[in-house]
Amino acid sequence: MLLGLALACHPGPTLAVTALVTALAAGSGRDLAGCLLVLAAVLAGQLSVGWSNDAVDAGRDRALGRTGKPAVSGLVSVRPLWSAAAVALLACVPLSLANGLLAGGFHLLGVAAAWAYNLGLKATVFSWAPYAIGFGQFPAFVSLGLPGQPWPAWWSVTAGALLGIGAHLANVLPDIDGDLETGVHGLPQRLGRRRTLLLTPVFLVAAVAVLWWPAALLAATLALAPRLVRHPAAPFQSAVAVAALAVVLLLARGTGQPL
Repeated sequence: MLLGLALACHPGPTLAVTALVTALAAGSGRDLAGCLLVLAAVLAGQLSVGWSNDAVDAGRDRALGRTGKPAVSGLVSVRPLWSAAAVALLACVPLSLANGLLAGGFHLLGVAAAWAYNLGLKATVFSWAPYAIGFGQFPAFVSLGLPGQPWPAWWSVTAGALLGIGAHLANVLPDIDGDLETGVHGLPQRLGRRRTLLLTPVFLVAAVAVLWWPAALLAATLALAPRLVRHPAAPFQSAVAVAALAVVLLLARGTGQPL
């Protein structure tokens, strides 16, 4: 069961987001204790989101024969997933608020948005909103936890939200057909694979441009490269490359420093 829980928490995205926000905190001036608080709060929140996601989707995953999912392969059942998600969520509340009431409030808003996505918003035209809120609040969570509670620069929040929407579109791409079969009609599913492929880099390039406009040309070149390569995996790989560029710029700029 422990292996099943470890795999069901979406370890890749969970660790990536936790590492990103912790690095953002370090680059923005948080001391070691502050960075550890950020790490603990974000990790708890991401674990709760990952486990609840697999618990909610277990029936759909089983119907689609997604044996790579722990709840489908038998490594873990739904009940322990819900229990683990609840424990992680309960831990997330005090850990978030330990960063300061205002900072913690923003982080809990992001976690609540992610839970709303799992519990049904993913099947609506507003499926993008939890990602925009979830990624957009991270600069506020980090910045407001600093001494004096400074507000983050507008561009850091805007870039985070754009990056989140791009991540949502890219994340859903591989599962669009299966989602439609099981009645999930979020924004990407309504747009269809072709339009989602075209729209994903738009948000990611926009995130890069907001962070540092001279880098937008490089981002656009990376986004257009798949048209020349014509490999099935190229569009997703280019989206990952543009997203990585946006993350590097976000880390370089922090939550308010000039570049």
